[in-house]
Amino acid sequence: MTPVPAAVHAGDHRIVVVGAGFGGLETVHRLHGVKAHITLIDRRNHHLFQPLLYQVATASLATSEIAWPIRYLLRGRKDVTTLLGTVIGVDPVAKHVKLDDGQALPYDTLVLATGAGHAYFGHDEWEPFAPGLKTLEDATTIRRRILTAFERAESTSDPEERAALLNFVVIGAGPTGVELAGTIAEMARTTLPGDFRNIDTRKARVVLVEAGSRVLANFPEQLSAYAQRSLEKLGVEVALGHAVSDCSADGVVYGETRLPARTIIWAAGVRASPAAEWLGAPADRAGRLQTSADLTVPGHPEIFAIGDTVSIAATDGSPVPGIAPAAKQEGRYVANAIKQRLRGETPAPFRYRHDGSLAQIGKHLAVIDFGRFRLRGAIAWWIWGIAHIYFLIGVRNRLAVALNWLWIHTLDQRGARLITQGRAVLGGAAKPEQDSERPRVKVVR
Repeated sequence: MTPVPAAVHAGDHRIVVVGAGFGGLETVHRLHGVKAHITLIDRRNHHLFQPLLYQVATASLATSEIAWPIRYLLRGRKDVTTLLGTVIGVDPVAKHVKLDDGQALPYDTLVLATGAGHAYFGHDEWEPFAPGLKTLEDATTIRRRILTAFERAESTSDPEERAALLNFVVIGAGPTGVELAGTIAEMARTTLPGDFRNIDTRKARVVLVEAGSRVLANFPEQLSAYAQRSLEKLGVEVALGHAVSDCSADGVVYGETRLPARTIIWAAGVRASPAAEWLGAPADRAGRLQTSADLTVPGHPEIFAIGDTVSIAATDGSPVPGIAPAAKQEGRYVANAIKQRLRGETPAPFRYRHDGSLAQIGKHLAVIDFGRFRLRGAIAWWIWGIAHIYFLIGVRNRLAVALNWLWIHTLDQRGARLITQGRAVLGGAAKPEQDSERPRVKVVR
């Protein structure tokens, strides 16, 4: 493997950051002013505000409102080189990051912020029929399937096929699953009824399937119970204590129930990137790399790992959650740790501070857990909305999202109801979708 020519001056420290998610981008931003050459590698050319990805999937927001070109975000940083590429491995002995084009990028300090993908618990064959939601491509695929299901239901004369087309199943009742199920139900009952002539979209069934005993299991029980009641008032059928045993083009099987459905969405689990495999490092059952207290890989103090890539405990012994604020805290810590090391200092261990958990259920319905303070209903929804708008990048995007939400919640209209290019696959197909929005280069994270 041929090393990439080093684009640094003699004596400069070389920092390579893999992944431009919340953790990776925060690390790069916080390294501003450090005497080092920084290289940021990502398999996509954009940073994604993942907490609002489900709103792209449910036709509430456009892709451009929650994603920004990485080069644009770092255009003023002459110390940062951005590379569009796929990392396929790390050589910790030679200190090279291996790229899929056969090159190797040397580093002195490496930060792995490679994120996570979908976990189907040993049933990867379900993925074509039940896509997960991690990328813009996932969101546009799910949006296409939801909207096309209504279109097909409008045109078919077969009552059984129409029923299957109007059955929407969301698997997994964490925040993403709850937000998806609630929004699909609202869209079917308030946004779409006036648009169709042969079907009553209000008769669509939205089923939220959860193997556990309650929705939003990481929230306090009273907020979890409120979320379930709110979902049911929206028309969502909540099926608890039922593990999914099959997903196919015909539908889904959970518990003793076989439900014909053409639109199935997976929100039940995640699988970390192969970073632990690259390094031969210890990992948990989900593949998350287990780091030392300073977020370094055991035996490799020059390699940091953050975000969904890692498993680390908070000071109370509970696992640090895989959410954006946690990744940003880890990125901030790593940047400061690198600065301290370059000054010859030893960083203190990472300490996670939990600022709270938020989840939207529907229009003016949300739950917030701030520890001592717990909110629900309209007040929680306003706080949820303000918090998400605040963390968006750029005034234009904040205004665009705020106006879109105002439009949706006053007129019940969603302006992003576009069926974009790509074969509209309902419940999967024998051949995978060919979506023009997907990268042509095979990527691995």
